[in-house]
Amino acid sequence: MRPARRVTNFRATITRSFQLLLMRNLLLLWLGILGWQAAAQAQPTPRQLYPGLFEAVQLGRVFADNKTFVDMVPLASPARIVADYEQQRRQPGFDLGRFTKARFRLPVADTATYRSNVAAGLRAHLDTLWRVLERRPPDSVARYSSLLPLPRPYLVPGGRFREVYYWDSYFTMLGLREARRPALLRSMTDNFAFLLTRYGFIPNGNRTYYLTRSQPPFFALMVQLLAQEQGDSVLRRYQPALLREYAYWMAGADSLAPGAATRRVVRLPGGELLNRYWDTSTEPREESYAEDVAAARGHANPALLYRNIRAAAASGWDFSTRWFGPAGTLASIRTTELVPVDLNCLLLTLEQTLARAYTAQQQPAAARTWQLKADKRQAAIRRYCWNETAGWYTDYDLPQRRPAAIRTLAGVFPLAFGVATPAQAKRVAAGLKADFLKDGGLITTLNASGQQWDAPNAWAPLQYLAIQGLARYQHQVLADTIAHRWVRLNTRVFRQTGKLLEKYNVQNTSLPAGGGEYPLQDGFGWTNGVLLYLLNHETRPVRR
Repeated sequence: MRPARRVTNFRATITRSFQLLLMRNLLLLWLGILGWQAAAQAQPTPRQLYPGLFEAVQLGRVFADNKTFVDMVPLASPARIVADYEQQRRQPGFDLGRFTKARFRLPVADTATYRSNVAAGLRAHLDTLWRVLERRPPDSVARYSSLLPLPRPYLVPGGRFREVYYWDSYFTMLGLREARRPALLRSMTDNFAFLLTRYGFIPNGNRTYYLTRSQPPFFALMVQLLAQEQGDSVLRRYQPALLREYAYWMAGADSLAPGAATRRVVRLPGGELLNRYWDTSTEPREESYAEDVAAARGHANPALLYRNIRAAAASGWDFSTRWFGPAGTLASIRTTELVPVDLNCLLLTLEQTLARAYTAQQQPAAARTWQLKADKRQAAIRRYCWNETAGWYTDYDLPQRRPAAIRTLAGVFPLAFGVATPAQAKRVAAGLKADFLKDGGLITTLNASGQQWDAPNAWAPLQYLAIQGLARYQHQVLADTIAHRWVRLNTRVFRQTGKLLEKYNVQNTSLPAGGGEYPLQDGFGWTNGVLLYLLNHETRPVRR
């Protein structure tokens, strides 16, 4: 009996040691958040650099797109520019536009000057765009620029989007893998790890005015994508960054009572932990300042409106009736009252990736801890986000304490990430075919609201995830039909215009997509990545 007792005691000691080590590491991560927040706050934004002038330029619509001014680089110090503005603005004949253009350098979008060669074909166009959209880290970012420097090369989406974007980049990276560009795939992953180390989270984009929010957390999938190329040693390399990502999303979770929420985490009535989108600011977005100020006119609580607008921007779905109240308008937006089903599927993948990382390092106790977190989250998603009446996965409505009524393409995430039961997947597939499938692919919602993330618009990332989810549950014919229709639409628009676009109208494929706060953009990173993937993998015959 003594040897067995010694083994038992030894195992207990190892378990306690691991638990203490895990608690220590998590504590360091939580404490580090304070330092990361300070780092983010130390980066002044354009509104902070140019008080008075900023508001005048943005509200005066000196530039048609509010994002133009916040991306401009000053030709003198901000203090000098503001002093000149205060001295001159009341003088007769003062021209705000001329004043601004004389003191700032306008941003340039490469896709505005690039001319495609339609005759060379779609694949040649895609191959060229990787170079057009690539950015090399400069020796130094211009002083007072809103751009946050990154250490490695990266791809921008295109058009007005002149910086790297978080969730866009995963779908762009799918294309990089298909194009056999492993060095750029690695460098983009390294850049996101750098941002996690520098700021404690991955900002919406590498701009100072994005340092109040993140975006859908696809970093774990980026690491998985790179691991498919380079092996499981990749998991160990990025494990500290993965842990930082998790700490950001779960900050404050331990002190929550059932039914309460703080920042990005909520504790459900049954005690389960899930997450929501959040932005730390209650001010108008600097890159859409005039639009936000206009939306808040007459609103009873502008700060609450701004926070919910910003949270929707953090979701990537800016904007959709998915986030709106019964009025169905932007003024009724209530993003922070919803537990998004897609966000929680992504955090489930983060937990599973950490479990896999510890398994690769032969640390089974740690792997079990993270797998248990993943198992609990999966059960919570099924419990709170499955809408039995609708036969669909929807967001969970916190005030109403029930799944939301509106069906959106976010409902395919539980299929793509293996959360749905086979019976649930069958019902979602039937709903996709009956209600969402159109001539050009899948519409994003069933509501034609004028918002860009509603009907009749469609977006490459959601087509890809729907195709992956349906294939995972053996609904291959429908998956192939969606893929075929999307590729056909992308190809036809390219042949007609020489462009690949940010979004498409799939309901009336003769019309361009509309809605949103800015004109339709071309480039376009995630469209390119998904399209190349589908071109390489769409091999099955499609039933029309």
